[in-house]
Amino acid sequence: MTFARQRLRHEFAVRHVTVRRVSRIVPSIVRVTFGGKDLDGFASAGPADHVKVFFPDHQSGMLVVPTVTPEGIRPPESGTPIARDYTPLAFRPAADGDPAELDIDFVLHGDEGPASAWAVRATPGDVVAIGGPRGSQLAPEGIGRLILVADETALPAASKWLDAVGPSVPVTALFDVADDSVSAYLPAAVAGRVDARWLSRASGLSDPSGASPVEVALRALRPIGEDTFVFLAGEAGTLIPLRHYLRRELGLPQEQVVVSGYWKRGVVALDHHAPVDPSDPD
Repeated sequence: MTFARQRLRHEFAVRHVTVRRVSRIVPSIVRVTFGGKDLDGFASAGPADHVKVFFPDHQSGMLVVPTVTPEGIRPPESGTPIARDYTPLAFRPAADGDPAELDIDFVLHGDEGPASAWAVRATPGDVVAIGGPRGSQLAPEGIGRLILVADETALPAASKWLDAVGPSVPVTALFDVADDSVSAYLPAAVAGRVDARWLSRASGLSDPSGASPVEVALRALRPIGEDTFVFLAGEAGTLIPLRHYLRRELGLPQEQVVVSGYWKRGVVALDHHAPVDPSDPD
């Protein structure tokens, strides 16, 4: 089976948006709903789309963003943008008098990074800027089964994959999370149709071989048929042995397995386009 995926291009824009609502989904994740006229024309059709969120400086409150010109993106004349990449969880276009809204989920880890420091204090009326997405890559058609592996940072993408394939496709989801409290993330209606396994890092359990709980669980899913699509995202180092197992031990082709490092321990603002395993980039 081939896993052809349609690509869509979007006109790039940097939009200033205002916080409308803030909701604590689980203890470690905050959902921020943004609004504003700048959301007119926003589009996000792919399950793993990403936008760049520009945050105000924590000390000065100054929001520094690039400018989009006919010649391309122009960096700011002064100041350094503070930005991180996020999956746009849900977009609701303006309709029947209701303004457009965009939901983005933020994982909280204190003041260790600018995004978390902003999100933990976010209140209605706060302003940030959002760049992109530049394009969307749709889910493949004809998937017979979907396997998802995600940590907290990739839960929005996992949610969008569930929406993209619909309820007729069997889904096994392995969630590598800090503790059991994160298991309330999925709405009940969604959780009921997914074989979701919440693997808590707080347990400290590992296989005698040293394999992590999520690697043990992934290896137990065999056989993985040719009509099964696999999406893995989260901390880059954690994904390396999972990718090696799927691509090298099982020999699954590149188009059947998508692996994306959303962050990496010890690295600030990781480029998620970079290979998860630089020693084996294919």
